[in-house]
Amino acid sequence: MQIDTILKQYNLRVTSTRKQVLQLFLLKEGKAISHHHLESHMDDSDRVTLYRTLKTFQDHGLIHEVQDGSGKLKYALCHEACNHVEHFDNHAHFYCNSCKETICLDEVEAQMSAPSGYQLSETHILMKGLCNNCVNYT
Repeated sequence: MQIDTILKQYNLRVTSTRKQVLQLFLLKEGKAISHHHLESHMDDSDRVTLYRTLKTFQDHGLIHEVQDGSGKLKYALCHEACNHVEHFDNHAHFYCNSCKETICLDEVEAQMSAPSGYQLSETHILMKGLCNNCVNYT
């Protein structure tokens, strides 16, 4: 799917910064990427514009936050079912101790329930170890 079409599908204006950011996410599909990674691969964008773009993408259901324990907030593409009202990215993430990549594990659903009297708003499941590329490399 073309970048312009995806942005329009999420009711977002097509700008050069948004196109660049979305292109970087598409190149790393299935993996979470940090603000630093995005910033270092951008042609000519300032930090504030990038933060606003990420916030806008998140608010519209295009990306979701990933907390992988590395101390860096990362983001990954959402499923097509996500939108500005609700995110449906209820899956686990895997952090590779060797290559430092964070991978979305769509096939591992994060289905948990809160104890009686608690109201659950989100769940984060993080697995750590060696990814399949690093296991096969060693």
